Amino acid sequence: MAQPLLRIGTRGSPLALAQAAELKARLQAAHHDLAADGAIAVTVIKTTGDKVRDRTLAAIGGKGLFTKEIEEALLAETIDLAVHSAKDLPTWLPDGLAIGCYLPREDPRDAFFSTRAGGIAQLAPGAVVGTASPRRHAQLLFARRDLRVVPLRGNVETRLKKLASGAVDATLLAVAGLKRLGLTDRITAILAPEEMLPAVAQGAIAVEIRQRNERVRRYLTALDHAATASAVTAERALLAALDGSCRTPIAALAEIGDGLRLRAMVIRPDGSERLTTERQGPVADAAALGTDAGNELRARAGDGYFDVTLPEEKPV
Repeated sequence: MAQPLLRIGTRGSPLALAQAAELKARLQAAHHDLAADGAIAVTVIKTTGDKVRDRTLAAIGGKGLFTKEIEEALLAETIDLAVHSAKDLPTWLPDGLAIGCYLPREDPRDAFFSTRAGGIAQLAPGAVVGTASPRRHAQLLFARRDLRVVPLRGNVETRLKKLASGAVDATLLAVAGLKRLGLTDRITAILAPEEMLPAVAQGAIAVEIRQRNERVRRYLTALDHAATASAVTAERALLAALDGSCRTPIAALAEIGDGLRLRAMVIRPDGSERLTTERQGPVADAAALGTDAGNELRARAGDGYFDVTLPEEKPV
């Protein structure tokens, strides 16, 4: 049997596989030589983040836990490209790797799920909300100091099952993932960015390649979505200026209209204080706008802003 022309590396979760399938379909639609059976192979790679489920991501190392093993396969040339949820990418990519393209961004907002309330404001006093995200954790406590927020790990279906069983009163998930899995009918409410500012690059799919692999880069050129690339560039520039990671509650949303509008936030892990800023300017200045906003927030926050010790909670 002939070797595949492209080998895609991905995590094995239902959402990751749906994203890999979207990439494969877009590649086949754009290039006749990739439409033949066997021209594109999908390789499932189990990451540390998939293997360790009894601790929060922040406790075991942060964002790279969902990308490290896939990036190692890319560098070892056992795969040709990797498909990621862009929000899982570390702030800085390993030497020799680069983003080959971004697919069109899905809805970047967060969704609220509960069988007991229609939204965050309607939760009963002391209600238990499950989330493994420091960003969501901090924003929830900023809005409602009385809530008990506990770590909740697992893929989308696992978390929804835990909610249905009564393990928590509510949880939050990305709308984009729910759309890609066909589960939007189960959403209780979609949260406006003013209520829950999204994670950097939430809703975007990033395709990572070896920096010098021009053959693969040429295949991806037709797929790169300019508006998504500009928005994510601004958000990731902000993250880099803040030296942000999975452990730090940072939120941002860049939107493209007549120009680029970037809203950004840092918030103490216990929700006791938040700092916000906004930038507007030409789309071509996406990186500069993000860097400038990040530098402002970093200066205003000062040293030790995120150094807050939270009570340890065992993941649900």
